[in-house]
Amino acid sequence: MKTVTVEEFYKNAAKHSDSAVADLLPVDINKEIGHFNVFNVGEIFNKVKKDPSFVPYNRRLYYKINLVRGRNVAEYADKVINIEKNALVFGTPKIPYGWKPQDMDQSGMFCIFTDAFLVQSKSGVVLDALPIFSPGGCPVFELTDEQADELSLIFKKMQQELASDYLYKYDLIRNYVLELIHYGQKLQPFTSYSNSHNASARVSSLFIELLERQFPIASPDQKIILRTAKDYADRLAVHSNHLNKVLKESTGKTTTEHIAGRLIQEARILLKQTNWNISEIAYSLGFEQLSHFSSFFKKQTSLSPVEVRNLTG
Repeated sequence: MKTVTVEEFYKNAAKHSDSAVADLLPVDINKEIGHFNVFNVGEIFNKVKKDPSFVPYNRRLYYKINLVRGRNVAEYADKVINIEKNALVFGTPKIPYGWKPQDMDQSGMFCIFTDAFLVQSKSGVVLDALPIFSPGGCPVFELTDEQADELSLIFKKMQQELASDYLYKYDLIRNYVLELIHYGQKLQPFTSYSNSHNASARVSSLFIELLERQFPIASPDQKIILRTAKDYADRLAVHSNHLNKVLKESTGKTTTEHIAGRLIQEARILLKQTNWNISEIAYSLGFEQLSHFSSFFKKQTSLSPVEVRNLTG
């Protein structure tokens, strides 16, 4: 799946909306570092009813805070959480998960933002260091009706500010986002969840999604974050041996074989479709030494990177 820009995302969203692109984009968005927006869940579901293929945002790009009001199931590699009524849910682009509404009676609100959006905050918050965004945590928090109503007011304030012409509105919105984060961290996460509901298929699916999130490589300065089987297992909050066993049983390939295959696929693309030098390609794919990349590539393909680059057609 190709990573899209913010503008491309809204152009796609406009195809499924009665609004023009300019109406969907937050005011002065191009003047901001990072990105933020807030959505009404009911409106999103109305669009899904009209077009089931509609996707409101790209999970690869954004952090998400979701006020859920409805029956849903959240599926992580190590757990399945059933939400019967109200919940506050935190999502990170670095940890894949599945989301399954149990009916179309859904309401609530959610906001999406990039880590760059909060960089300008004076709080010094590092998102990935927070428990609610950490692998192995439980980022789903049950809410009473009163708590859900209270949080709904914060989302509505963000929505109002986003539409306003107040000069410092994004600073105010950052404070609202931080308020939601701290509100969630004070709550007790769901304690009743299952880890046996089709666990192998779920782990395999989330591993493949996490693997694909590392790509495509867009510039020589970009470097993949997850390189080893342990890296992926840690992010999915499962043991590396368990991940390997599950993948071997469900796909016939080990974790290392999946990673190597995807690295070779991306390497071929970069060798044939870019003018980056081979050292730059090696670095972007996680190899500190060019010799290590060359040995890996030849072992996997029986050709050197130079030979593949020089092939015609």
